[in-house]
Amino acid sequence: MRGFHSKSSTEAVGLAELWYAWGMSSILEKSLVVGPFQCNCRIIACPETGEAAVIDAGDDAVKIMAALEKVKTPAGAPIQVKYLLHTHGHLDHIGATRAVKEKLGAGPSGAGAKSAGVPVIALHRGDEQIYKALKMQGSMFGMTYTDPLPIDHYLEHDEELRIGSLKLSVVHTPGHSPGSVCLRLHEDSSNGARETLFSGDTLFQGSVGRTDLWGADGDLMFKMIRERILTLDGDTRVCPGHGPDSRVGVEKKSNPFLV
Repeated sequence: MRGFHSKSSTEAVGLAELWYAWGMSSILEKSLVVGPFQCNCRIIACPETGEAAVIDAGDDAVKIMAALEKVKTPAGAPIQVKYLLHTHGHLDHIGATRAVKEKLGAGPSGAGAKSAGVPVIALHRGDEQIYKALKMQGSMFGMTYTDPLPIDHYLEHDEELRIGSLKLSVVHTPGHSPGSVCLRLHEDSSNGARETLFSGDTLFQGSVGRTDLWGADGDLMFKMIRERILTLDGDTRVCPGHGPDSRVGVEKKSNPFLV
């Protein structure tokens, strides 16, 4: 669930349908604002191999699928989703995961998913119970969901994920929820990737995640922000789960919850 951060819907929607391109071989990246909670769903893809990841498929599976179908490599080939990654298990970040995986071709779950070439649902184990309680979460807001698909892979702190030539590392940042993570995309001039942190609902532009939900811990969240996020290079782009992007250096200097 989104935190203290609040922006108008017009401003949030202005973030949708954005493309980013850097370098001679440009990373493919798309941002979509999905669902009533206006979650930022991110698509990133390697321009060379076409391997891709969807981060926080929170809602609007049809919209996400339409975006995936439009993304092509520089050679004109379609992309293949390798991972359905989640920064945490709240309903607005997982609500469309089942539908997206099924539309992409649901195969075996668990360890067999990788070898079968179907998208791997990945989440930190600390949020497994929250993830499994999707139907209960929805009932609190008058929303109806089916049970989520099994988690195929449990993310771990400092784990490295490869999406073609793109390198992601997992930064466990518990506090907003026990299993909240940030996903760090490492800079690489060969594929145009710039240093980026997909911060979920831990850090926003000018705000931080709420800590009044099940399993939340405010003191721990602030500790993780200071030790594992604000220590990154100041030019690192921060892509939060809601609202506009920022930079680590900007938040370190001006975020009223951190100064």
